[in-house]
Amino acid sequence: MRIVVVGAGLAGLTAAGMFERAGHDVAVLDKGSAPGGRMATRRIGAATLDHGAQFFTVRTDEFAEVLRPHLQSGLVYEWCRGFERDGDRFPRYAVRGGMAQLPRALANSRIVRSNTFVFAIRPRHGAHGGWEVAIDDGTSVEADAVVMTCPLPQSSSLVMTAEVDVPEVLRRTDYDRTIALLVTLDGPSSIEAPGGLQQPTASLSFVGDNMRKGISAAPAVTIHANAEWSKTHWNSAADDVVAALRAEAQPFLGAAPVIETQLKKWRFATPRSIWPYRCWSSTGGRAPLVLAGDAFAGPRVEGAVLSGLAAARALLGH
Repeated sequence: MRIVVVGAGLAGLTAAGMFERAGHDVAVLDKGSAPGGRMATRRIGAATLDHGAQFFTVRTDEFAEVLRPHLQSGLVYEWCRGFERDGDRFPRYAVRGGMAQLPRALANSRIVRSNTFVFAIRPRHGAHGGWEVAIDDGTSVEADAVVMTCPLPQSSSLVMTAEVDVPEVLRRTDYDRTIALLVTLDGPSSIEAPGGLQQPTASLSFVGDNMRKGISAAPAVTIHANAEWSKTHWNSAADDVVAALRAEAQPFLGAAPVIETQLKKWRFATPRSIWPYRCWSSTGGRAPLVLAGDAFAGPRVEGAVLSGLAAARALLGH
């Protein structure tokens, strides 16, 4: 089959890898400049900062098998076993060089088309059927099957032209937002080992020291506002948001002078409701279309991978 995967996050890349290994012709289309989605890492001078997902856990044998070669190679490593003083003895994993390195390890650069904005999925009429995936530059890609792994509001809008009856509960799935502030420092932060704090204040959901985490050569802190704070300040002026987050996080930044700050907004950070199955497949006489992502198997890194595996199995028939 000719299979198009829309979205180069972990769900899409995991599904695409299974399709390739099964011998199918695969194209992964993504509007971003590089694969990874919320597995995102940014360089600011000598500093490296994870600004999307900060870590992940492994709770299933399926995910452990996907990670096994990357643990063996040292790309994935155990960061800590909890952020409280005594921890909880459950491993949290990080990625050498930043979280974005894991999707890059999973991606086949020959099949990933970045900076490619899909705006419609249309049925192909005629003897062969299938789908036409329309790109914003006026071109299109033909496919026998399509897997959509972008956030559900985006997937739902794209399949409106596909004449596919997507369940109302999926089409109405909303996401919490996250505002992230990236800060580089001229000296160490005051965040103690292992370098992360979950829910450190009423407004902040996570504060992480990327140097203590082991991915940055220079002092650098990632600050995540919680969902309520992010929604309230989403449309505020950028300078005001930066000032407010710096003030909230100041106890964790310490006495070191701030060198640079950068703001990042995640509109679709965390799905508010989870579909009870790992993916959704269209039924009927049309060509296959599958929806997948972290709104299906849970809003975690592991959930995205498990949904990608399920989407591939649904399409491949096993």
